[in-house]
Amino acid sequence: MFPPFDEEKALEKCRWLAGKLDSGEVVLRQLSAVSGERAGQGLMLAAMIAADQNGREESFFACSGLSRQLEALSPELAGTLRIAPPLVSPEDVGAALSKNDREIHNLTDLLKAGDGLEPEERERLRKRRQELTDESLDAVFSLYRFSCADGKTRSLKDVCESHARRTGKRSGILPPTGTGECAEQKLLDLAFSRGLTPVSMAEIFYCGPDSADAAKKGQSFPPCDSRCGIVLPEMLGLEIIWRDADIIVVNKQSGLLSVPGRGPDKQDCVVSRVRRLFPGCMAQPSVHRLDMETSGLMVLAFTPAAHRNLSRQFQEGEVSKEYTAMLDGVLARKGIAASGTMELTFRLDVDNRPHQIWDSIYGKKSVTEWEILRVQDYRAPDGSSRPATRVLFRPHTGRTHQLRLASADPHGFGVPIIGDTLYGKCADGERLMLHASRLTFAHPVTGRTMEFSCPAPF
Repeated sequence: MFPPFDEEKALEKCRWLAGKLDSGEVVLRQLSAVSGERAGQGLMLAAMIAADQNGREESFFACSGLSRQLEALSPELAGTLRIAPPLVSPEDVGAALSKNDREIHNLTDLLKAGDGLEPEERERLRKRRQELTDESLDAVFSLYRFSCADGKTRSLKDVCESHARRTGKRSGILPPTGTGECAEQKLLDLAFSRGLTPVSMAEIFYCGPDSADAAKKGQSFPPCDSRCGIVLPEMLGLEIIWRDADIIVVNKQSGLLSVPGRGPDKQDCVVSRVRRLFPGCMAQPSVHRLDMETSGLMVLAFTPAAHRNLSRQFQEGEVSKEYTAMLDGVLARKGIAASGTMELTFRLDVDNRPHQIWDSIYGKKSVTEWEILRVQDYRAPDGSSRPATRVLFRPHTGRTHQLRLASADPHGFGVPIIGDTLYGKCADGERLMLHASRLTFAHPVTGRTMEFSCPAPF
């Protein structure tokens, strides 16, 4: 996962904390029993610098895991070292696990012994142990709630369901063990619960000199994909693909506006979420848009100079874009070639906004290159399935609803994109199957070619 905030200042704080641990002024207090296989293992130390509404900055620290906690022994540090606590206490976790603990251990002992067990009986015991383990993990995960950037609090279950929708993964799957106990998750929960804005955040690996991982001590690592990749985008409200002093690239989820709309109910959007996380961002950072129902890559500018440069690149056609779409039918049956380029002309239907209609005289020309990737079965939310065509689009212009019209209009393919509420149909629980999967442009300051790819979540 790409680090969501600048790391430089926080890395200095991480190394300062590691030095205090080495000197004994700060210790890792053991909160719960350690299993034999985990004895001597290292952990992650994280630091965050966050600002209050007046811009005053404070430093906060955390360690990963649930069994250990940072504690200052030095009197001068004890009153000033701000440590993020676990989101759930070890006692509450122990209570949630206690219901099935004895039976799980008994089943494990039976399976390890294995003497005289028929294959069917072994499989029955294994399945029973897995059921109990999943039940216990679900009980633990139900305890976790996260303070988020928008001021709301979300349960881990809600976070996982949102992650499943955003990524196209199957819902209801338990997250990895330890989700909710990453150091950076603790720090963000602390910041957002207090109305603070993170400025810098980083983490390093820490262990004792006798650890098998001693060579990694002090190394910096980005947030983990397995746990933070689930939780952090939901806490932040954005999946950040890249960020530096000039630009930010995000993977917009379907259903989120790109820019604010009219009315108070349409202010939540990519722009407002970026500005909430990065208050120093310019007022109007967007240089292009995606339809609300379209997901995928967007680049925004932090500074006016970067905005001018990126806007020029988009206007002059120097930005390369690719979209993945799932069309509701088999294009080959209509005699459509495997690849090609189409030129169409559309304009706004003033009597039926925001629809666009064909107009060969007054319409604006749109140019779209396509490539048929494959025909596949599409499984609808109601469980039914039907054939669909996965298509790669490369738009050479940036007209409103260009790809949706190229698909659905009789002058184009005449086959709408699945889930299109304007030019096709959208069943309950369905989304528009259109995703901005690749974006290439020149960095507005360095001039370096920046290429990003993000697979479609369908």
